[in-house]
Amino acid sequence: MAVEAEFGMSRRTVLASGAATAVAATAPASAAAAQATTAAEAVPTMPVSFEVNGRKRDLTLDPRTTLLDALREHLHLTGTKKGCDHGQCGACTVIVNGVRINSCLSLAAQHQGDTVTTIEGLGTPEKLHPMQAAFVRHDGYQCGYCTPGQICSAVAVLDEIKRGVPSHVQANLTEKPGFTNIEMRERMSGNICRCGAYSNIAEAMAEVAGAKA
Repeated sequence: MAVEAEFGMSRRTVLASGAATAVAATAPASAAAAQATTAAEAVPTMPVSFEVNGRKRDLTLDPRTTLLDALREHLHLTGTKKGCDHGQCGACTVIVNGVRINSCLSLAAQHQGDTVTTIEGLGTPEKLHPMQAAFVRHDGYQCGYCTPGQICSAVAVLDEIKRGVPSHVQANLTEKPGFTNIEMRERMSGNICRCGAYSNIAEAMAEVAGAKA
């Protein structure tokens, strides 16, 4: 044909060129995928052992695994929630060696030999922890997403006050803090409730503490 003669290519040549281009475009992607798979297989792991809710747990984890992900993804304790994943909402609060922490900001490897308590370890549906029961009575849970972190934090807050740990609202740091409304609200300020159940939560805490909200 005149057109083929003018440009020096045939329909067969065009189809062959297109097939070759497709193969060339796919090859780098396949090579990259294979390289990523190899890299993933090469990620080092390490053994981590700690006690969770009264039971010793032995795991082998990527060293970058957070305590939150170890609890949720490896131990299937999904009561602890992943909210902001930046330590700003408090939904992932658990109690480690008696102290509340944001589990999303802590590596599991940091807790070798530690004692961890999650919401599942505080009480059961048949036998609720006093704080869990108070949250139910005062409707402190509402949508429920932040509730596990709120309850773990509330339990630890009352213990902090009992032990005399100071806070930002104390006028005199040498005096023992009291179970006052402002004291408990200040200590709970790192736990966000998008439903706005703050007054109900404060009432629940006050009931358990034996104080007036």
